[in-house]
Amino acid sequence: MRSRGWAGSTPSSDEEAISRILTAVDEEIAEHGAALRLADVARRLGVTRQTVYRYFPNADALLIASAMRAVNGFIDQVVDHAGGLTDPVTAVIESVSFGVERLSGDPQLEKLLARRDDGEAATSLTSDTAIAFCLSVFHRLDVDWTLHGIDDTVLRELAEMTLRTVQSMLTDPGEVPRRGLALRGFVARWLGPAILYPRWASLSIQGRVSDDVDQVKQGGQ
Repeated sequence: MRSRGWAGSTPSSDEEAISRILTAVDEEIAEHGAALRLADVARRLGVTRQTVYRYFPNADALLIASAMRAVNGFIDQVVDHAGGLTDPVTAVIESVSFGVERLSGDPQLEKLLARRDDGEAATSLTSDTAIAFCLSVFHRLDVDWTLHGIDDTVLRELAEMTLRTVQSMLTDPGEVPRRGLALRGFVARWLGPAILYPRWASLSIQGRVSDDVDQVKQGGQ
């Protein structure tokens, strides 16, 4: 674990360091609002800015991580809600739909995702920090990703696509926001095939190889 300072109480792990950083972020937001400065977080923790940078690249990443942790134990809620679902499509669709329903209307997250008054681009949910949070959800689901042809690289891409879907539906829910079965059906129709693609592609390649082998055998007879 990389750390220094910590006001004489060094964290015992990276997980503890991240937790303490996010707690400091929550305290800063409670006292001073969302105009967060990384230097203020570091000062509250008794560490240098470089120490915080090792875990979070900028203030936006801190705010996103804090928001995702703060929504009533959001990650634990998602994992509990999707518990027992072993099919990757069903598990991801339910996680996305549940997330959209629970995150809609959260003032801290809405402020992060809204375009700034000065014209600056809205904060993206596809930062490395946000993807790491999404992957932590995926790894806690009851899905055997390898069995379904989804390796670490593909799983990271799926996390990014999942977050893009969530961000889009939060920032522009449509004239009539979807809920319940309508939301799940919509997400399943368009995100479901993307989740199935790695296994379909793997089976397709195996089928072509098998056909080539059969043709070679027939040609040798």
